[in-house]
Amino acid sequence: MARHLRGEFPVPPCATGRRGALPGGIWALGFVSLFMDTSSELAHSLLPLLMSGALGASVAAIGVIEGVAEAAAAVTKVFSGAISDAFRRRKGLVLLGYGLAALTKPVFPLAPSVGWVFGARCVDRIGKGIRGAPRDALLADIAPPGMRGAAYGLRQALDSVGAFAGPLLAVACMALLADDIRSVLWVAVVPAFLCVALVVFCVREPADAKSAAPRKRLALSDAGRLPVRYWLVVALGAVFTLARFSEAFLILRARDVGLAAGLVPLIMIVMNAVYSACAYPAGAAADRYPPRILLAAGLAMLVVADALLAAARSPLPAFAGAGFWGLHMAFTQGLFAKLIADAAPEDLRGTAFGVFNLVGGAATMLASVIAGALWAGMGPPATFIAGAIFAALAGVGLLAGHPRRAQGK
Repeated sequence: MARHLRGEFPVPPCATGRRGALPGGIWALGFVSLFMDTSSELAHSLLPLLMSGALGASVAAIGVIEGVAEAAAAVTKVFSGAISDAFRRRKGLVLLGYGLAALTKPVFPLAPSVGWVFGARCVDRIGKGIRGAPRDALLADIAPPGMRGAAYGLRQALDSVGAFAGPLLAVACMALLADDIRSVLWVAVVPAFLCVALVVFCVREPADAKSAAPRKRLALSDAGRLPVRYWLVVALGAVFTLARFSEAFLILRARDVGLAAGLVPLIMIVMNAVYSACAYPAGAAADRYPPRILLAAGLAMLVVADALLAAARSPLPAFAGAGFWGLHMAFTQGLFAKLIADAAPEDLRGTAFGVFNLVGGAATMLASVIAGALWAGMGPPATFIAGAIFAALAGVGLLAGHPRRAQGK
């Protein structure tokens, strides 16, 4: 167990030499993520303002909404991943998930109350849950084993391009439409449906998956075949998620330190621009270097991010904190996907990603509810101070799991 905690996961023999190009399916799934994230992040960069302003929701209520929505996604991922394993088909579930997310986008500008936003957020996140594990498993199916870190890094990078393109569009449209949030939210509908079209026409199942016979039944006992090293990755991922709550609190913090409503999405642009720029290099590094080093670096960046956001009294330090938050995401998200893909048996990859995301979603819900309660009871800085403390403790635990090797070994 100790050797897994200290980062001694198998590293494919691909660290040197010229690599071939990533398969086209990886790029197609990357651009699918780009379009959907453009849509989702445009909407999500404005929804906290809509809920706390026109719809009158408290920050604590927003924390609960975000947490429950993410938990709904996590629960769904377990079932969709297992189903994709059982039937050896993943594209249909990917399409269903993106389709549900696209259908929710018109609900946000039409919402007459917080309840409507809550319902649409839950359906949107359920769509994310349906597509998430099959998509990640499909990436592992398509990518050569020695390039999985790069494949997940590329998808995260393109996903993050969409994640800062969405808020950038939000800022531009808020300026053009005189800060009319509901009108700007209609813009999110277009890239969402472009994403669905891209899944239909450009994403293909691998040839061996099409020829494989489906299993006769779906059994919960299959989870027992997941190895110990997989469960260690799951546990470590949950600890990381507890230290990082919903990004909605970045948006609320930007407004809290004096950023005008029309410029608040800039905080997400900064975070996702850094995330996008660093995700592919960090993913490629995961194919070469011990995971423990990258995970420790990611936690250190989260501590810095939380400290800057807690101390911020003006927009500039808040932007710096968002940048370090993006670095943390780049160093950890693609790496965890690679570790799961490497640890899980090939026929259980969908299940493995589903369980991993279920645990992560539960951690996100708990972290977001706690963050909202701290914000409401003790003020915004307390939320980020608590996040920094938990991230620091996680870092100490990660390093403590790496005892010095005996001399001469």
